[in-house]
Amino acid sequence: MLKGIPKILSPELLKVLAEMGHSDRLVISDGNFPAESMGKDAIVIRCDGHGVPELLDAILQVFPLDTYVEHPVNLMEVMPGDDVETPIWDTYKEIIRKYDDRGDAVVGNIERFAFYEEAKKVYAIIATGESALYANIMLQKGVVTD
Repeated sequence: MLKGIPKILSPELLKVLAEMGHSDRLVISDGNFPAESMGKDAIVIRCDGHGVPELLDAILQVFPLDTYVEHPVNLMEVMPGDDVETPIWDTYKEIIRKYDDRGDAVVGNIERFAFYEEAKKVYAIIATGESALYANIMLQKGVVTD
């Protein structure tokens, strides 16, 4: 056990977060995301018993967001014609505001299939058991300045 580290962050996940460098990206995926097929060239970490918000909150306690890009956080856009509400996005924004002074401005959206293409290039994918639809979130790592 370590002091100050959220218990939800497993040793495997902490190792991956520490290995990541500036501009490396990470996807925290919902339960429907094809993590294994998208992550063929990435590290895939299974966190099936957890939801995205609790992992996002824990990760942002130790993971700086990139300050050199407009949107170091990206969400998968809802497909035109899908009648889906995304209240989980508001939860994400509340969490992000706790850890980044730029607030909602750091959050962008990527069209679904473009999100998949970007996901194929990430350093790691965390596969969760999140049941909310369109709950995938991509984070770009920044630098630690203190």
